Amino acid sequence: MQVKIVFFDIDGTLLNKENVIPDMTKKAVKKLQDNGVYVAIATGRAPFMFEHIREELGIDSYVSFNGQYVVFEGEVIYKNPLKTNELDKLMNRSHQNEHPLVFLNELTMKSSTDYHHYIQESMNSLNFPHPEEDADFYKKEEIYQALVFCLEEEEEEYKHEYQDFQFVRWHPYSTDVVPAGGSKAEGIKEMIKRLQLDLEDVYAFGDGLNDIEMLEASGTGVAMGNAFDVVKEAADIVTDHVNEDGIWKGLKQLNLI
Repeated sequence: MQVKIVFFDIDGTLLNKENVIPDMTKKAVKKLQDNGVYVAIATGRAPFMFEHIREELGIDSYVSFNGQYVVFEGEVIYKNPLKTNELDKLMNRSHQNEHPLVFLNELTMKSSTDYHHYIQESMNSLNFPHPEEDADFYKKEEIYQALVFCLEEEEEEYKHEYQDFQFVRWHPYSTDVVPAGGSKAEGIKEMIKRLQLDLEDVYAFGDGLNDIEMLEASGTGVAMGNAFDVVKEAADIVTDHVNEDGIWKGLKQLNLI
C-alpha cells in the first residue's frame, strides 16, 4: 500500500462541543493506523494542551501552534518562533490598550497579568485554567504563539501595526498571534517534505477558519458537517457533523478505512 497521511483538526473535528472524542472517531483512527496510514493532528493548540488526546489516540505526529511547531513520531522537525523584539513592541502596545497577553511555548503558557476575565472565559472554553503571571516569559523562552485578549473590533489596530505577525481569531475575546505567513498548511508542508509524500496521498479534516489553508493545501480537504460555510467551500468533500460519525463516514468515502 502506498504511504498516505491524514491530518485532523481537534476542536469540532476530533472533539465535539463537549470536548469528547466520539467512539466512532476513535475506531476510525485505530482503523487508519491498522491500515498503515500515518495519522497526525493539525491544531492551533500548544502541544501541552492536547497531550491527553495524543495519548488516547496513540498519535505521535502533529502540527501545532497553527504550523509553528511540527513533530513527526516524537521528533521535532520544524520550529518557527515569534521574534522577541516584535513581542516586546506588542507587549508595550497591548499594555497601553489594557489588553492582556498570554505567551505559549511547547510546554506551558504564562500571562502578562495575574487575572483578567477575558483570559478566564477564553481558557474555560478549552477546559484550561487561567495561566500564572510571568510578564517576562517571552524574554526567557522561545514563544511559538501569543494570545491577545480583546474584542474583534479592537483587533484591527494590531493587524495594521505588526506586519511580522498574523492574527487569527478563535474566541470572541481572544485572537492567536503567529508569525506572518504561518499556518497549518505551512506545517503540513514540512511534514510532507520529511515523508517525501505526493500531494495526492495527503488528506486533511477540519471545521474552523484556521483550517481553510490546510484543506486547500492538502491533496484532499474534508470539511466537517459542522464547519463554517466558507470552510466547506474550500474543501473537496463535506462529511457529516462531528456528532454524526463525520470522520468515520469521510474516511469510508475516501476508501481509507
